Amino acid sequence: MPQLNPHPWFLIMISSWLIFLLIMQPKTSSAYLTNHPSSKTKPIHMPPSWSWPWT
Repeated sequence: MPQLNPHPWFLIMISSWLIFLLIMQPKTSSAYLTNHPSSKTKPIHMPPSWSWPWT
């Protein structure tokens, strides 16, 4: 069964992980955020209570 032989695929797997870890990962992690998180808390708007005409 050739599916169980790791020899042809192991090198491909290792090289793809090395490409990802050494080339792609630093490029993606150096991207900056366009919308910086704000430390301000937004005030909660509480609508006025409803005045029921039958109470």
